[in-house]
Amino acid sequence: MIVWVNGAFGSGKSTLVDELRSRWPEALVYDPEMVGYVLREIVAVPTGDFQDLRLWRRQVAHLAVALVEEYQRPVLVPMTLVNPGYVEEIFGVLKAAGSVVHHFFLKVSEEVLVKRIDGRSFTPDDPDQDERVRRWCKAKIGPCTAAMDTLPSDTVFLDGELTPKELADKVLARAGGLTAD
Repeated sequence: MIVWVNGAFGSGKSTLVDELRSRWPEALVYDPEMVGYVLREIVAVPTGDFQDLRLWRRQVAHLAVALVEEYQRPVLVPMTLVNPGYVEEIFGVLKAAGSVVHHFFLKVSEEVLVKRIDGRSFTPDDPDQDERVRRWCKAKIGPCTAAMDTLPSDTVFLDGELTPKELADKVLARAGGLTAD
């Protein structure tokens, strides 16, 4: 089983996955950004967004499937994925491989997203880079919000302004009827 936690930058994806992991110890955490970071070391990313690399999308999907097959454990994936073609491509591979996919999207107001992004430090040793990342994250709020209407019909939308515990309760209840702590 794959539990994909989606949403804009600052919506709480990683925080929710951390809460889920503490309550679901057998689950593996797989962050596809790591695949992007590796690819950036190997090849150029002309658009600046590694999701635009076909190889990133292929590797993300195939590694998720391989983790489920190899370890027979649930896989938690915190990753913003809103380009409809990319969603279809990646989720198509997951489903074609027989993986059960639970897709959650954290809905958060723009005001809260901006506040959360401004409160984070992405590269503490490089304030200029930190500010560039913040601007990039904020620029993605609109596209992430607009994409909600294009996500798969089985996407579960959650109020990302709930506490991590409340969100985890909802995810655990939907992902196979697991009991909440």
